[in-house]
Amino acid sequence: MKTFLSPLTLQEEKEYLRQMNDGSLAAKHVLIERNMRLVAHVAKKYQNVNEEMEDLISIGTIGLMKAVDTFREDRGSRLATYAARCIDNELLMYFRSRRKNAKGVSLYEPIGTDKEGNQIHLMDIVENTEPDVIELMEMDKNVRRLYELLPQVLTERERQIICLRYGLMTDQPITQREIAQKLHISRSYVSRIEKKALEKLRNQF
Repeated sequence: MKTFLSPLTLQEEKEYLRQMNDGSLAAKHVLIERNMRLVAHVAKKYQNVNEEMEDLISIGTIGLMKAVDTFREDRGSRLATYAARCIDNELLMYFRSRRKNAKGVSLYEPIGTDKEGNQIHLMDIVENTEPDVIELMEMDKNVRRLYELLPQVLTERERQIICLRYGLMTDQPITQREIAQKLHISRSYVSRIEKKALEKLRNQF
């Protein structure tokens, strides 16, 4: 598993929270990066649920990002305490969504990174926490745009892997390992194709 940076001290945390509240994106990124070890720790609780640990960490990272965005120091707890609950909730929401076997796009999967190196998920593009009518229209437009891009920018193999990986046009997403078994290729090859395809889609968005 990837080695994550050590957690912030209490004083460091307070300082970066202050900087973030003053509008510093760099401080926000530090708060996320230095709490990734917590994401891995929470995700380990679910490592026996037939999910790749990398996938669980990606999903848990969404909860961490939400925690950093909504944390308030006046709540009387450390960011890590609050973030642990948010990470756990995000993972539980994901498992519930898998059980429902919903058709369409899986909003909890990572699709690439932004210019700062932060992971981008489909939910970052097409979903907001409390969408109004205009936001719902924008979400619908982006989903349709995503489906239009698939045949335009991806090769047949890339499109096949992306559709399987993220549940597009199927019942539910599957892991890289399951795709590798299905297509009789290595998991590392699936990972390389997926990464290249996601980069193509991200650039178009």
